[in-house]
Amino acid sequence: MPQTVELPRVSGPDADLGGAWRVIVRNDDHNTFDHVARTLARVVPEVSLDAGYAYADTIHRAGQALVWSGHRELAEHYWDQLRDAGLTMAPLEQG
Repeated sequence: MPQTVELPRVSGPDADLGGAWRVIVRNDDHNTFDHVARTLARVVPEVSLDAGYAYADTIHRAGQALVWSGHRELAEHYWDQLRDAGLTMAPLEQG
């Protein structure tokens, strides 16, 4: 009688959903500091208006900023809302 051998899991069942999925906003020539800051403060719960302006400055100076990281479903939700508000987004990535 054949035997079934169950190999140990390398990662959990939610491995593709969990972990640090990164939401990155890129610099562009059409969004104002005000729009970027207010959008980040409105969309990402942990971002205050002051933090939104700090992110806008980083985006302007460095070309992009990591504005949120966490579970994939929330990252996709924030990414979609930021993109729909007109922000220029880097592809969603796990890292």
